[in-house]
Amino acid sequence: MPDPGMTRRGALAAGAAVLATPSLAQSRPIVVASKIDTEGGLLGQMIALVLETNGMRVENRVPLGPTRIVRTAILAGEIDVYPEYTGNGAFFFQMEADPAWKDARAGYEKVRDLDAQRNDIAWLRPAPANNTWAIAVRADLARSANLRTLDNLAPHIAAGRPFKLAASAEFVESPAALPAFQQAYGFTLPPDRLLVLPGGDTAVTMRAAAQQLNGVNAAMVYGTDGGIPALDLAVLEDTKHVQPVYNPAPTIRGAVLRANPRIEELLAPAFASLELTVLQRLNARIAVEGQPAREVARAHLASAGLLR
Repeated sequence: MPDPGMTRRGALAAGAAVLATPSLAQSRPIVVASKIDTEGGLLGQMIALVLETNGMRVENRVPLGPTRIVRTAILAGEIDVYPEYTGNGAFFFQMEADPAWKDARAGYEKVRDLDAQRNDIAWLRPAPANNTWAIAVRADLARSANLRTLDNLAPHIAAGRPFKLAASAEFVESPAALPAFQQAYGFTLPPDRLLVLPGGDTAVTMRAAAQQLNGVNAAMVYGTDGGIPALDLAVLEDTKHVQPVYNPAPTIRGAVLRANPRIEELLAPAFASLELTVLQRLNARIAVEGQPAREVARAHLASAGLLR
């Protein structure tokens, strides 16, 4: 879900060497950034608010840009902390075939260790929510047909019951997406059970399912999409872990964490509070209701007792 964003290379490059010195990093504002999508903004503002309420000086650069921009910026010392997804370690380290990425704990430990060793980047405790490719169905269908996991799909489809999926061409054609789900769970969706839509916008696929466009009652989604609860959809659990796990976690430069060791314990309960349905609901307040990300983050942290 990357969007074009602005880069801060020129503004911060001169300070990179200074920020790398722990004794000086503590005396400077902690530069908080995020990706430019809805969830990135929410998580970035949560990080900024937690640090601010605990007396730390923060330079808020939320949102900054797509993955390429923020990842490059933290490696260059131009930003200090931003939320990233564990599954992206597969691409950061060119290890896409490693099965560890399909296990939440193993994937987190692998990216944590690799980034610490190679880049002095620390991955703090991740949220339990998983923002990965998934299939969601209308909640009324889930209830009436007892569809809770992808294991339930094969007998449902084999019995000729209603099921039509709205998805992007990439999702339908990529070996790692729908074909991988079909192989693992033993079902096949012929063309008459698919509505292939241009682009990869899950807002469009979810709307098609919610409105039953051309008989559609299921949609390609990302697991934490705000439209899932807003449009009364239910994600079918991937019990066989076909897709990589994308748990969001704060990533922070090692020098800054060593200068401010309290950051780890301060952010841990905030991210631990982000169960799947919680993150879906918070994303919906921003993407569906139009509330500002910082205010949604503030309200959630306050309700969890994490703001003074």
